[in-house]
Amino acid sequence: MKRLVSVFLLMPGLLAVGQTPQTVPTLKSVLLEQLRTTHNKKGTWFVPLSVALAGLSAEQAKWKDRSGNHSIMELTEHLLFWDDRNLTKFKGGQSPRFDGNNDETFETSVTWDATVQKLDSVLTDWEKSIEAADDQKLNKWYPTIANIGAHNAYHLGQIVYIRKLQGSWNPENGVH
Repeated sequence: MKRLVSVFLLMPGLLAVGQTPQTVPTLKSVLLEQLRTTHNKKGTWFVPLSVALAGLSAEQAKWKDRSGNHSIMELTEHLLFWDDRNLTKFKGGQSPRFDGNNDETFETSVTWDATVQKLDSVLTDWEKSIEAADDQKLNKWYPTIANIGAHNAYHLGQIVYIRKLQGSWNPENGVH
């Protein structure tokens, strides 16, 4: 009987041998994962912006259906506007004056390639800034950062949908 009790007492330890311990997620790791999966990290839920925008010509980016929806370029400019504006604030800078008219955030001002490069740069800078931030700053900013990730994912879905409508989406990229 003593042997049987000893085996049962040792079982949890024996079962744990060979298993890799799971790291406990932190606020920083969750926020980084959320931003990276919408930026350039391929996941299982959806494709990142880097994949959704890859190989898209300026003509395709400017294409609109007849329903009055935004083009991919307008959506990308909109993401760039809000992601850059909030990054500037996160880093302690002053954002340019904004009158609150969200329609203005969809206006295109530069070339397609420049817009894509700038958005990639801003998202990379967000990730580096979060990596360098302390817990106190992240605790203050996490609602904004989480909403940025959700906002990016929302418009990312629109971008993929528009590419499907125009016939420029390759299903091998994901999201069939």
